[in-house]
Amino acid sequence: MTELNITPLLDLAFVLLVIFIITTAPVVHDTDINLPPATSHPKDPPHKANYITIDSAGAIWMNRGIVELGELQATLAGLRTDDPDLSVIVRADAKTKYGRVRSVLDACQAANLVKVDLATEPIKK
Repeated sequence: MTELNITPLLDLAFVLLVIFIITTAPVVHDTDINLPPATSHPKDPPHKANYITIDSAGAIWMNRGIVELGELQATLAGLRTDDPDLSVIVRADAKTKYGRVRSVLDACQAANLVKVDLATEPIKK
């Protein structure tokens, strides 16, 4: 065969053309109008994150105040009733035993917290 078959190439070109036509927004040049002004609605301020810190000895700190593990669930439940969109960031020392971190996460789950994060440090290269 001495000829080059360009049918697949034309199919591809037509598909690309159709995609380009569909995704391009049409430019509307109607009459010039003055749109009415709208009042701006300020955004709600972002919720302050609550930090639960576990040091290497296993002591639990919440927002710079020490708290016992037995009191943690009640404290979190009280904060959640004040702010239903409560967010908590759990920070733990690298030498902290995993069981202690797990018990803090269990207390957060028992207090019905939805926004719970674990803080980490980026790897230094």
